[in-house]
Amino acid sequence: MSEAHLVEAFLEMMSAERGAAKNTLDAYGRDLADYLGFLSARKVLPSTAQRDQVVAYLAGLAAQGLSASSSARRLSAVRQFHRFLCADNIRPDDPTRIVASPRARRPLPKVLSVAEVDRLLTTAEAEANADASPQKQAVALRLYVLLELLYATGMRVSELVGLKRAAVMRDATFLTIRGKGNKERVVPVNDRARDAMRSYLATLEPGPWLFPATGADGTLSRQVFARELKGLAGRAGIAPARVAPHVLRHAFASHLLAGGADLRVVQMLLGHADIATTQIYTHVLDEKLRHLVETHHPLAEG
Repeated sequence: MSEAHLVEAFLEMMSAERGAAKNTLDAYGRDLADYLGFLSARKVLPSTAQRDQVVAYLAGLAAQGLSASSSARRLSAVRQFHRFLCADNIRPDDPTRIVASPRARRPLPKVLSVAEVDRLLTTAEAEANADASPQKQAVALRLYVLLELLYATGMRVSELVGLKRAAVMRDATFLTIRGKGNKERVVPVNDRARDAMRSYLATLEPGPWLFPATGADGTLSRQVFARELKGLAGRAGIAPARVAPHVLRHAFASHLLAGGADLRVVQMLLGHADIATTQIYTHVLDEKLRHLVETHHPLAEG
């Protein structure tokens, strides 16, 4: 059977047995045409192609600048095609069986410098202490406390705005945070954030929430906090596009690691179930190690 007939038979199977949509079939057809063109240029048949040829094909896609996700889609089509050839006894083995799928590198998180975070906190504190109407002063104080707590604990923004007053433990030196999967963790609060929180608590009316609001949920929304934070960034001379609540969480983790904190400790403070999630921040450790070697290696240039 010719290569074109093999692809046609494969597509018929995908349509009849798996109910693949026309767009899916068209995409498979294009991907397989490209793959078979690659094999043909090397005088290799799909019935005799080996793992090395499949790996070389993927390497060629990467060299052309194709994204990891697009390359992975091509490999999926090639893999299913070879499985079909095996199932129809056209070849005895599957050369894609141990070929790893291309993976996109996770982008490094946006991180503010320590100086930039300090500017945010200093601006927020000054606004919280400035003469203003009671309503404006209350909003400014709330934003300052939110910012202090976020940078002091690395909480997710949903955890932060959803804090209950009962979460404040031991004279505000610890917080009980309820995270993903309804799991609780206890995190320490530094002196600066603790003092800000104490002053803020003294201004609140009785109620269950630490950051109450008039909305349906009874708590401050993430969107309102994010909008207020971007406004603060602009007033602090930092591009608002660079600042969002999750950026402060990233800054918390990165600055801790840069200061020598253990990765496992940071994992616990962030509430990550898997340390692999925390390892996105190891770019900070990589930079520290590179500097260490460049500075202290006996053969390093002076």
